[in-house]
Amino acid sequence: MDISQAIALAAFLFPLAYSPGPGNLFFAATGARFGFQRTLAPSAGYHIATWFVTAAIGFGFAGLLAKDARLGTAIQLAGAVYILWLAVGFLRSGLTADTPEPRPAGVGTGAVLLLFNPKAFVIIGLMFSQFLDGTQGDAKHVLAITTLFTLNNFLAFSLYSIAGARLGALLRVPKATRQMNTVFGVMLIGVGLWFLTGRIGG
Repeated sequence: MDISQAIALAAFLFPLAYSPGPGNLFFAATGARFGFQRTLAPSAGYHIATWFVTAAIGFGFAGLLAKDARLGTAIQLAGAVYILWLAVGFLRSGLTADTPEPRPAGVGTGAVLLLFNPKAFVIIGLMFSQFLDGTQGDAKHVLAITTLFTLNNFLAFSLYSIAGARLGALLRVPKATRQMNTVFGVMLIGVGLWFLTGRIGG
């Protein structure tokens, strides 16, 4: 991949990665509630999974979803249920003072967020359809696209995490913390519902 192709790919990915999507909102909420450093573990999980899933799709894994639409639907439903389960933990902590606080997400949560988001697979497939052709289908080209896509996503999610952390730092008193938990629970419900609407987003 030469410089002009890399710039074109970055321009293509910019509105997809930096506009609000389920991944961005999840990391913004996590950053606001627990601080930027606590987003690094789920971000690592998400982006390690992103790299491997993107490479697999680049090498032909997307054909599985194309052959059986039920697989994509099952993944979508599982992802929505998982995110809604996380949202319940936040909402419970926001309603009363004596409910245990939700724990920060870990590496596994980040990986699951990616694996249960079939819309990410759609974006990846669309990206390869535009930037991979018969003359550039070698492994090095697939891996270059995969790596640039993953790094671009990581930067976008980090910016949302930092913005969320700065917002959260302004509100770190017990009453505000409970209110934030409620707000973030509602945000995660939105993320879960987003998984079910068919919208494309990071």
